[in-house]
Amino acid sequence: MSKSARTRARNQNRKNQQNRSRSAQARRGQKNVLAEREVPWGGIAFFTVIGVVAVVAIAFAVMQTREPSASEAAAISGVVEKDGLSRDHTGGTVRYDTTPPMGGAHDPVWQNCDGRVYDQALRNENAVHSLEHGAVWITYRPGLAGDQLERLKDRVEGTDYTMLSPYPDLDAPIALSAWGKQLKVQDASDARIDAFLRAYVKGPQTPEPGAACDGAKDTP
Repeated sequence: MSKSARTRARNQNRKNQQNRSRSAQARRGQKNVLAEREVPWGGIAFFTVIGVVAVVAIAFAVMQTREPSASEAAAISGVVEKDGLSRDHTGGTVRYDTTPPMGGAHDPVWQNCDGRVYDQALRNENAVHSLEHGAVWITYRPGLAGDQLERLKDRVEGTDYTMLSPYPDLDAPIALSAWGKQLKVQDASDARIDAFLRAYVKGPQTPEPGAACDGAKDTP
């Protein structure tokens, strides 16, 4: 092979090596770009967990505030029911056939029931109007033990559309009344109290759902 041919071969080899080197660099550059574009799985996993927790929290809140089914309400043992109650307004005294009353003709002015605790007996006719709006009226026999009364106060003060008051001559220590529904219990720790509140505070028995429970009579 002539000298010039050998020179051309060496030059060609150098060009081939340079081309291979540039190709390798290009491939490494592509790998770096792909690495930079990799999906940030750690961040996605974190926000996915946050989303799941939020969904669970919302679902729990909905479960807590939803209206109970008829079967759930029926599961509260001891509830007395009364249908066909009058909804007439009257300014006079009404003779009710249950004690306390759980519905019937009533005063045009309702008793404020936005989580109210009263230390004196309420007028039946005003309290019954509150039941028509979806309130649960908790009454207790005067002389109820202090710790029992505190339990009832805690429930009422934390629950809108409820009110608490003493009721002279009550034939049970505690009574819970909603429109057409009533439960009498012996102890403030009875689990049926919370069940009754869940079932009947603005429950399906309410004749006037959405009606106000404040802005009316604020005294016994």
